[in-house]
Amino acid sequence: MSATAEAAEPTWIDVTGGYTLTIDDGAIRARNAKGKQLKSVPAKVKKTEEYLQLDSLLTWLKTHDEECGTQVETWLLRSLPVPSVVLAEVWRDETWQSWLRDLIIQAADDASVAGFLRDVTKSDDGKVELGVVDLDGETRTIVAEEILIPHPVLLDDLEDLREFAADLGVEQRFDQLQRAVYERPDPLPKESLTSLDEWAGATFEKARFAVNRAQSGGFIVKGGYAKARIYEDGHLVEASYWIDSDEHPEYEAHTGALFWLIDGSSVSVREVGPVAYSEGVRMATHIHAGRTVEEGDDACCLLYTSPSPRDS
Repeated sequence: MSATAEAAEPTWIDVTGGYTLTIDDGAIRARNAKGKQLKSVPAKVKKTEEYLQLDSLLTWLKTHDEECGTQVETWLLRSLPVPSVVLAEVWRDETWQSWLRDLIIQAADDASVAGFLRDVTKSDDGKVELGVVDLDGETRTIVAEEILIPHPVLLDDLEDLREFAADLGVEQRFDQLQRAVYERPDPLPKESLTSLDEWAGATFEKARFAVNRAQSGGFIVKGGYAKARIYEDGHLVEASYWIDSDEHPEYEAHTGALFWLIDGSSVSVREVGPVAYSEGVRMATHIHAGRTVEEGDDACCLLYTSPSPRDS
């Protein structure tokens, strides 16, 4: 995330015994009566009403932060047009701003009007202006009723954009540019191919390890499958990867094929759109990388084309 104004000095709250409390860097901090910051909050201070209130606030802030990040990801994965007035409202919230700042946005009706989001303002007459640095490095304003947060697989010259972002000092909190991207094969596979086996046959010592690996990447686990859900071209697309987790969690698990459903129906791989294909392969690659690797096993058969912080 790009640097903004320096963070304000935290506000300290007085509690019993001369202690003071604050929330800083996602945790409750304490100082003693002499003003020295303590390594941990004393047990007796944790029993005070002030501490309990701060603890509840901290829980809410963490939940709010997660919800903001999830919503931004939903906008990207579902290719949902976002009304500019919505951006103007949420931009005033520092948490929302931290997730949105420096994302590449496009006018929903003209993909050529794009740039790294830096500011959002709303005038008294309701006009919303989106301040961006365009892909030529120039500061400009986008005025559009709706915008898109494009999936990186849809961006032309993605590697050039990554280099350009690095030159600008862009640090996206949400991994739009640095998200692992996988393009559909060229030429496309034959019509009869309905699944991919590149990630089949991997072993997990225990099924729960496969489940944990899937969930750590933000994927759904249901009925023995890891699933990624994407909306593309107005259709619900579900990528499913067999991880053999429907039996006892302590049993050994073996992965199977990756396939896609569009609106609940099985389709050939060539019918899968670029976003759904990329996200499905990203899921399988992430899970497969956590498999049990025997000595001498070739662990380099899969390569991340663009490693993502969420795939760590």
